[in-house]
Amino acid sequence: METKVIGSKIAKARKAINMSQAQLAQHLFISPQAVGKWERGESIPDILTFNRLAEVLGVDLNYFSENFQSVADETLSQKTNSSIDGVEPTVHEVATSSNSLERQLLTDFSASYLPKSDFAGITAHKRKFKGSALRGSDFSGADLTGSSFMASDVREANFDGTNLTDCILSTIDLTDASFNKTILVRTEFSKIELTRAIFTDVKLIDVKLAMTDLRKAIFENCSFNGVDFKYSDLRGLCLDGQTFIGVKFDKAALNEATFKGATLKNVSFRSTYALTNKYYRAIKTISFDGAMMDKLTYAALKGLGADLSKVTVI
Repeated sequence: METKVIGSKIAKARKAINMSQAQLAQHLFISPQAVGKWERGESIPDILTFNRLAEVLGVDLNYFSENFQSVADETLSQKTNSSIDGVEPTVHEVATSSNSLERQLLTDFSASYLPKSDFAGITAHKRKFKGSALRGSDFSGADLTGSSFMASDVREANFDGTNLTDCILSTIDLTDASFNKTILVRTEFSKIELTRAIFTDVKLIDVKLAMTDLRKAIFENCSFNGVDFKYSDLRGLCLDGQTFIGVKFDKAALNEATFKGATLKNVSFRSTYALTNKYYRAIKTISFDGAMMDKLTYAALKGLGADLSKVTVI
């Protein structure tokens, strides 16, 4: 394909919707300089970017071919010429363009093949990643408030410093994912694979971890406030030195989990099954050595037969 022809078409379509190079770059998660190179014919987008570019500009993918000429192309040309002739867009045209851009910002990334993609630092609220290939992608420092990840491969992804407030993560693979200083507020994890996923210096607030296997997850210097571990598997999990306030371990498997040196306040433990001898034996396998807890938490655990001989009541 002739790079200068493609560059001209990109510039024409961009100007037709009154979008600057910087705005287009923001939608594509690239630099404005890259857009400038395209339009000057110095380089062209890769095939994945072409798909996204066509969506943002509101054109058919065939629009970028050298011999493509359609009514839409002619309309784009007319709009561009009107702008050049000094004809100002009407209020209605500006509003329509604004609404179009707003719809574009709600792009659905479902069923996308985007391994090792660079989403670092972006602001992308309420995005959808369903059935997407995102292995090794970088979301560090991004604001993904209200977004959802479902049935996707997100192994080895980087969520360091990412804002995942009100996000839903369901039936996805987060093996080897990194969560360092990630913002987790009202985030919902459901049926997640978290093998070797590491959470460091994270404050989990009103987070739900339902039906999730946490046995091989790693938590370091984290605090849990209002977190619900309903039906999750925490067997053998090391939670030493962490802080738990208003946390529910309702119907969670906790055999041989360790809370050494942890702080527990207003924490509840409920059996997965009836209070049988088997459940009492499981509770006795949990280590609370060196932990500090309030009187209510202490009484609840004592009633379940936990070994609290090395616990400090606060």
